[in-house]
Amino acid sequence: MSYTVSDIKAIVDGQRKFFRTGATLDVKWRLNQLRRLRDAVIAHENEFEEALHRDLGRSAIEGYLCDIGPVIVEINEMLRGLRRWARPEKHFSGLMCFPSLITKVYKMPYGVTLVISPFNFPILLTLGVVAASICGGNTVVIKASAKSSRCTEVMKKFVAEIFPPQYVTLIDGGHDVADMCLEQRWDKIFYTGSPKVGRHVLSKAAENLTPVTLELGGETGNWCIVRKDADIKDAARKIAFFKLCNAGQICININQVAVAQEIADDFIEALKEEFVRQIGKNAQDNPEYPKLITAQAYEKCASMADEYRSRIVFGGEGNASALRYAPTVIYPVGANEDIVRKELFCPLLPVVPFKDKDIDEILDIIEDREHPLALYLFTKNIRWAEKVMSSLQYGGGCINEVCVHLMVKGVPFGGVGHSGMGAYHGVWGFREFTHASTVLKGSTRMNLSLREHPYKDRKILPLLRLLER
Repeated sequence: MSYTVSDIKAIVDGQRKFFRTGATLDVKWRLNQLRRLRDAVIAHENEFEEALHRDLGRSAIEGYLCDIGPVIVEINEMLRGLRRWARPEKHFSGLMCFPSLITKVYKMPYGVTLVISPFNFPILLTLGVVAASICGGNTVVIKASAKSSRCTEVMKKFVAEIFPPQYVTLIDGGHDVADMCLEQRWDKIFYTGSPKVGRHVLSKAAENLTPVTLELGGETGNWCIVRKDADIKDAARKIAFFKLCNAGQICININQVAVAQEIADDFIEALKEEFVRQIGKNAQDNPEYPKLITAQAYEKCASMADEYRSRIVFGGEGNASALRYAPTVIYPVGANEDIVRKELFCPLLPVVPFKDKDIDEILDIIEDREHPLALYLFTKNIRWAEKVMSSLQYGGGCINEVCVHLMVKGVPFGGVGHSGMGAYHGVWGFREFTHASTVLKGSTRMNLSLREHPYKDRKILPLLRLLER
């Protein structure tokens, strides 16, 4: 379907009219909508898996583990917690507000929300965000990615089956349609994608002072550091797994590995062995290995590999007709080379050697560049690792592990600076889609005149100071 600006305005106006009926404010009603969403995801599981395979070449297991299963887990967490999260908070008003005794904080929905989702995890990063918006009591317009066209087609039909358009609806189309959406006045915008487009979304939202959540990739790449005391085989196994996942098209994936020179050769060999063990010698011909999203993405990856052809120590081969490019290790690479100064979003893996005693120089490089969305450390020195993790600025990460911080219940996921703003998952998603409104309940009796004119009597100052307590 092709859209016009007036078509999209009519959708927004219809949702605003529905929101103003107050239907979405009722917590029980929201819970029912979340149950409908969860049950429908379960019922359409096979259809989603097939769509993920067609768009991204993902196997059924990877499709479930990375897209479908996490949506179900997320909704179940909301179903268990929403009544508690939505309950108004009660606070003692304090002596300064006497005779008022009670102040309440209401968790109010923003209203009509726009969710712009990406191609790389099209089910999770669409329906997971939609669930958070529903949990907060909002209506939702989804602008899904044109790149993952089969998933968008399936989700459009899926959403229309379970929700009326005045509550939740999905709009397909390209960048022109996204720009039409951004011309509208929204109450909240949630965008997942690149920093470049994130700036555009933020600038358009600023015209109406619309609050925005941005979930972006690491603009200068997410680092993984492997120190000389690390368990080399364990690190290689986990890094290989992660780089294979979705062919590297993951916003929190490892962009480059900094490896202590003292163990670099052993690490490279262990990494090669793990890639072969997990996906075989010719990953580009393995139907279980995911593909790059478009021919353009494939050509960009292949072209970059060719630039570093002389330093490729593993991989470097592709299957253009299948859009699969093998996991490719490039070594050695300097910390200031172009390939480690940008987000790759593909299966290329530059390896940067450093002397372990010079680890602070690597940390300085990370701090000097734009804040990454993720940071991963492999070391036996947990005290050092915790110090690093508690002092650098980044979205989130792991010590002696990769990516699974994303799966922990009850904790936030989000970036900082060029890797994003805001956070969601579980209660954090509820908070991201609600505004905390403070309401003081006043009294018509025993009101004091201390705060009123005239202010001539200085004898009341000692009494006023009592109110500071």
